[in-house]
Amino acid sequence: MNKDSATFAGQAVYSKKVLSIYDLWVLGFSNHYLWKCPTKLISQQFIDLASKNHLDVGVGTGYYLKKHLSLTERRVALVDLNENSLESTATAIQHFNPEVYRKNILAPLELKCENFDSISINYLLHCLPGDLSEKSAVFTHLHEVLNDGGVLFGSTILGQGVPKNVFASKLMNFYNKKGIFTNEDDEVHALEAVLNDTFVDVNIDVIGCVALFSARKK
Repeated sequence: MNKDSATFAGQAVYSKKVLSIYDLWVLGFSNHYLWKCPTKLISQQFIDLASKNHLDVGVGTGYYLKKHLSLTERRVALVDLNENSLESTATAIQHFNPEVYRKNILAPLELKCENFDSISINYLLHCLPGDLSEKSAVFTHLHEVLNDGGVLFGSTILGQGVPKNVFASKLMNFYNKKGIFTNEDDEVHALEAVLNDTFVDVNIDVIGCVALFSARKK
C-alpha cells in the first residue's frame, strides 16, 4: 500500500455510522480503560490553549469544539480529509460559521486565508502512514498557517515505550493491521525531536498510552 492509499485508509473508517458511536467508544471507553488517558485531560488542554482564532485539524466528531468553545465571537476553521467528519462537525458548530477545508494534512495545505493563533490536532498522528519522521510533514505544513507566537497542541496514541494492558495491546495490533492506526514505532522521543525541528517551547506529557503535546511558533 503506498502512502496516499494508506492516508485514505486511515480516514476512510470514519463513516457516518462509526462517527455516531465514536465519542462513546473512543472518548468514553477506550481512553479511560484501554489507553489510560481520560478524555477530561485532553479536554483541559483544549480549554487552556484554544484561542479565538482557532484551527482544528482531524476533526473527528468535533467533540472538543462542541463541548469546550465558549459562545464568544471567534474564528473557527476545520481541516480534514473525511467529508463525513467535516460535514457533521460543521453542522454541530454552525453558530460559529466555520471555515471548512477538505485537505490531506501530509500535503501543503494552501488554505489561502489568514493564519491562526492556535491549532489543535487530536488523535490524528497515530492514524497517518509512516514513522514520525515522515509524519513530521504535518508540523511543517501547520507551522506555515500558524501566526508567530501561536500555539500548536494535540494528542496522539503511542505504540512504543508506554504501558499497555493486554486488551489495549490486542486492539492496537488489530488497528495497525487494518490500517486504522500506523503507530507501532511511534514513541515520545521521536515525537519530541520532530516537534523541536519546527517549533519552540515544546512540552509533552505522556499519560498511559497517550502523549499530550504543545509547542509554539517563534
